[in-house]
Amino acid sequence: MANHVAVIGSGVMGHGIAQEYALAGYTVSLYDLKEEFLSKAKYSVENSLSLLVTEQVITEQAMQDALERIVLTTDLQAAVAEADVITEAIPEVIEMKWDLFEKLEHLAKEDAIIASNTSTFSMARLIEKAKTPHRIIITHFFNPAQLVPLVEVVRHESTSDEVVSAVMDLMVKIGKSPVLLKKDVPGFIANRLQVALMREAFSLLKEGVADAREIDTVMKDGIGFRWAFVGPIETADFGGLDTWKRVIENLAPVLDASQKAPALIEELVEKGELGTKTGSGIYSYADTSVEEKWKERDEHFIRLAKMKRG
Repeated sequence: MANHVAVIGSGVMGHGIAQEYALAGYTVSLYDLKEEFLSKAKYSVENSLSLLVTEQVITEQAMQDALERIVLTTDLQAAVAEADVITEAIPEVIEMKWDLFEKLEHLAKEDAIIASNTSTFSMARLIEKAKTPHRIIITHFFNPAQLVPLVEVVRHESTSDEVVSAVMDLMVKIGKSPVLLKKDVPGFIANRLQVALMREAFSLLKEGVADAREIDTVMKDGIGFRWAFVGPIETADFGGLDTWKRVIENLAPVLDASQKAPALIEELVEKGELGTKTGSGIYSYADTSVEEKWKERDEHFIRLAKMKRG
């Protein structure tokens, strides 16, 4: 039974993961290299919890209790010494992850579970240099980690069944919807689906079929509206497999099949226009603050989650 959790990396994903564990009643050591990173994470958690209070998802007391359970530290040894589960949420650089895992195997308790939030690397790649691969697993949370229910769980044949079972149970206890992959494939499930859809969206934008806002409206008020409750495979069943057979066979030959990022993304990245993280991207954020856009997004996510919970 896990009581103490450590989260390594307090950035976009790390602070959200720490918040989820803290809200569920776990003591959380949140580690990062610099105090300034931790201060920013604390600010983000406070804002996120305040929004949950405003939306009447949690009480003010629950917010205060969660904040008290999060211990900020720049001391890796202190962060993991008592941890039953350690979640790695550092940048997607394999050498950095190998170096961290080596340290964790030395510093953590022998029976501590080491989970990676990677969305890029396979389990086989992650554990290449591991001395205790039986306790390493992937728990891929989705941004914002404190609001999106899905967690993709990926194991290796070296991962023990006990670790898999414990992690699946833990995800449910913190309010997540875990999906255990039967195969370790690049991009797992969600990112493969997202990339396929995004590739076609940018192709439609390039061809001038519609502008970005209109394409996003089709997703939000059409496909996404339906997919919040009925997945793509269920959609095929509901629509009739004979109908979808014809739709797929008619459209598959004309869908975009690019093997690299869209030219528009390449151009904007070169100019340093990365989206909300820099204040400009496909869309302009000149008329509103990025923080306000994030808040609006999170409000929608919270209300959808309340609706799905019934």
